[in-house]
Amino acid sequence: MYLEVFKTLWGDSRPWQYAIEDVRAAGFTGLEGRIPSTQADARNNARLLADEGMPYIGIAMTGGGVVPQQAATLETHLDDLRSALDRATCMAPRFINVLGGNDRWCASEQAEFINRAHAIGQEFGLLCVFETHRSRILANPWITLDVLPQLNSDILFTLDISHWVVCCERLLNDPADDFTSFFKRVHHIQARIGYDQGPQVPHPAAPEHADARLFHQNIWEQVWLSQKERGYRASTLTPECGPDGYVHTLPFTNAPIADLWDMNVWIGQTEQAHFKTLFPIQAEQD
Repeated sequence: MYLEVFKTLWGDSRPWQYAIEDVRAAGFTGLEGRIPSTQADARNNARLLADEGMPYIGIAMTGGGVVPQQAATLETHLDDLRSALDRATCMAPRFINVLGGNDRWCASEQAEFINRAHAIGQEFGLLCVFETHRSRILANPWITLDVLPQLNSDILFTLDISHWVVCCERLLNDPADDFTSFFKRVHHIQARIGYDQGPQVPHPAAPEHADARLFHQNIWEQVWLSQKERGYRASTLTPECGPDGYVHTLPFTNAPIADLWDMNVWIGQTEQAHFKTLFPIQAEQD
């Protein structure tokens, strides 16, 4: 098994050609980013991806932006997903990472959304995977465990456990924190180091945040080992240090204290090396 690292387009507003150049310079595999908002932009980027031979993971947001509109109904979220998938089809995405629903929904509502969204993806011939994200479905690990038994058995997830860490205000490393049933269904990892008071440490390499980094790396190992058991030939990971209050800034000037791309390159290259400590022979042969 080998690891494919994708560059996030979050915080990068340049034309995608520049992002593709970054991918190659860092030794990464492809791009992960929001599905373009118009058919014309989707077709233009589809041509670019095809010409460059660049893999793409699409992100579909339903019911508004990162934080959903509170008045948006379950049907509104599903309609938004259909529209996004219709635009994404021409881009031949590896899969679609769904930031959907609302954290105010109970477990049964979350399960209904996921099951129906999964079926919509199948109609388009696209695999939809569902992300753990604050303000959205799966925002809370304990409710997520209640959702799992209500889902079709072939439904998969994107794990960004930094959201669970800040949601619960602690590293989830108590012996009672058993998320094995969820990890066995993770398809994709978004890699950011969260800590008890925030979703992103000032810098992932900083020694003062070693405990948080080691916790996240241990979780990623559990996912990789599960994927190996499930017969995965490749695993995908997107380093996702980002802006919008995630990156730490200096008071008064609001100047970022670290460069987003440098932090994401550090995570990507560190996890490529980390992965090879688990699968050294497979990583070289595959």
